[in-house]
Amino acid sequence: MAGVPTLILFLCTVKDVLPSSSHWKPTWPSYKVPVILPQSTLNLDKPQFDAETKLEVVSSCGLECHKRSPLPTYEEVKDYLSYETLYANGSLVETEVGIYIISRGSDGSQSRSRTKRQIYGYDSRFSIFGKDFLLNYPFSTSVKLSTGCTGTLVAEKHVLTAAHCIHDGKSYVKGAQKLRVGFLKSKVKHGNKGANITSSKMPEKMKFQWIRVKRTHVPKGWIKGNANDIGMDYDYALLELKKPHKRKFMKIGVSPPARQLPGGRIHFSGYDNDRPGNLVYRFCDVKDETFDLLYQQCDAQPGASGSGVYVRMWKRQHQKWERKIIGIFSGHQWVDMNGTPQDFNVAVRITPLKYAQICYWIKGNYLDCRDG
Repeated sequence: MAGVPTLILFLCTVKDVLPSSSHWKPTWPSYKVPVILPQSTLNLDKPQFDAETKLEVVSSCGLECHKRSPLPTYEEVKDYLSYETLYANGSLVETEVGIYIISRGSDGSQSRSRTKRQIYGYDSRFSIFGKDFLLNYPFSTSVKLSTGCTGTLVAEKHVLTAAHCIHDGKSYVKGAQKLRVGFLKSKVKHGNKGANITSSKMPEKMKFQWIRVKRTHVPKGWIKGNANDIGMDYDYALLELKKPHKRKFMKIGVSPPARQLPGGRIHFSGYDNDRPGNLVYRFCDVKDETFDLLYQQCDAQPGASGSGVYVRMWKRQHQKWERKIIGIFSGHQWVDMNGTPQDFNVAVRITPLKYAQICYWIKGNYLDCRDG
């Protein structure tokens, strides 16, 4: 097996290139997606569920720190992509994986105010009101976790979120064993007379309907990294619900390079803590990127962690526009920009390897995970 530098370069190969035509549509690229399959499992002791939930990740390893980090070896990547599965009864299993290629035919951040740290100048967030928006796609794909974070519906029974919403890098958080996912719905019953009549000045009141989580998957890269140099690269988790949610969901996709994103922008919606009960939408430009992370200054507050970062691009095979989740909003980093500290909000990119892993968690069959 070749070393990972060769493997990563291979996995970065894009089959579709950017055309120069002025009529070009931003098109989803095709990637050579690897196969990630379980190799062995090990039963672990039941966790204590004693960690406090942190609604954001703060790391001093910034852009240049990540760019300077050497590429991991093949064995290290296998280790990082191995994962723990937590079940609702408290049992815990570790799964080691194999990776296969199948050819197709700074310090000081804690001293600053959390509110000021994640709002950049004018607050550009938009609270979404009214069931006509909240219950319709794409806003309806955003859900709230009982631990306080946000998640995104990515399949009939699956929710994508940030790993730190479940596990602090050392232990599972309080409430992870009885984790629930909340879906916004109208408080007014349609059977009541006048139920659909609302004041134009008063947004319709909404409430959460909760569904229990059957099991969660967390990559070992997060647990081993513990939000250090590599940890933030693996800050993602997948939740499987006990029953289908019956809503339209958003598919995951491999994150294209920032220069290929429509307008260079990303979008995400979450349940920011400073606007309780509101779903908050925002969009902004990507400022920089590494292989695993997107650096941006989308205004955000704790509670938005775990939101699915998405873009809308043209799907050539289906001849239609399609939104896909290309990342997960993680938290905040101080970045040394030419000797001057600057703060960014950070999203974890869905790379070909992560796509293969998350897709397998959802589908259970690698043959359904060939289209990134």
